[in-house]
Amino acid sequence: MRLADFDYHLPDERIAQTPIEPRDAARLLVDRGSADPDHLHVRDLDQLLAPGDVLVVNDSKVIPARLRVQRSSGGAAEVLLLEPLEDGRRHWEALLRPGSKLKPGEQLFTSDGVALVQVGERRPAGDTFEVSIVGEGDPLDLLARFGEMPLPPYITTPLPAERNDRYQTVYASQPGSAAAPTAGLHLTPEVLARIDTLGVPLLRVELVGGLDTFQPGSTDDPRDHRIHTERYGVPADVLAQCRDARRVVAVGTTSVRALESAAGTGRLEGRTDLYIHRPYDWQVVDLMMTNFHLPRTTLLLMIDAFVGERWRRLYAEASDREYRFLSFGDAMLLDRHAS
Repeated sequence: MRLADFDYHLPDERIAQTPIEPRDAARLLVDRGSADPDHLHVRDLDQLLAPGDVLVVNDSKVIPARLRVQRSSGGAAEVLLLEPLEDGRRHWEALLRPGSKLKPGEQLFTSDGVALVQVGERRPAGDTFEVSIVGEGDPLDLLARFGEMPLPPYITTPLPAERNDRYQTVYASQPGSAAAPTAGLHLTPEVLARIDTLGVPLLRVELVGGLDTFQPGSTDDPRDHRIHTERYGVPADVLAQCRDARRVVAVGTTSVRALESAAGTGRLEGRTDLYIHRPYDWQVVDLMMTNFHLPRTTLLLMIDAFVGERWRRLYAEASDREYRFLSFGDAMLLDRHAS
């Protein structure tokens, strides 16, 4: 297995720069195994589900985690908050720029001179730092005032502040993530209501998107890549309903990772370093609704473990039919049992 095995051509024009309106107008490529895929829309999702299924979402909420700040010398700096290190969200693990120049104890300021962040020590892995929010008031209020939504670097079109909700799922409830569970961005209250009418319950798990969201594979053999741990939680009744379900339909790779971590370890919450690639013995998930992912990433390896080599054919057809890729792009519904 080589990282190059998970490469594909992604033209710039296929990378969605803005969210589609309405949310559920996103296209949905439906995997049919060896048969040609169907081409529907997310608004049609209820037509693909049936009584006995369960729909599982990650309800982690994205915070305005990108802080553009200044050093006391006047130089520019940037803080990307990844995960709170304690209750109260005053202390965080973060990526810093320029990380090589910032020193423990240094304070970083807003453009109008308000001290906002204090740099702490490097974390043991060496690529992130501990930081503290030092401004007066509730830390989440300060982030709402001074922070920006942490859009991925391949999205170069700014999202206006009044549209920050478009980088947030409609069911988000647990603040803390530095990246949206993007497959869920397509779901609307109307779609979820139709699914509920079918008798398909909406089940919630949590996985806090962390550092691997921002990092491609780093080794020639992708199995040697070191994946960072992320916090997850799966309620006991959710896992029980999944075990009894006809089919478990997971929305997004983060929901998949939370469910498979809980089932594989027997621990309903904690930190997971589960890295899904072939060969992998699937425990819970039957169908996965997911966006199209960057080449050479751990997320693409998960897709490969789920449906095998046919991901290449599905991605090629989506590109030929001008689907929109990545975070604000279209989606696919994959079935690991399809032959």
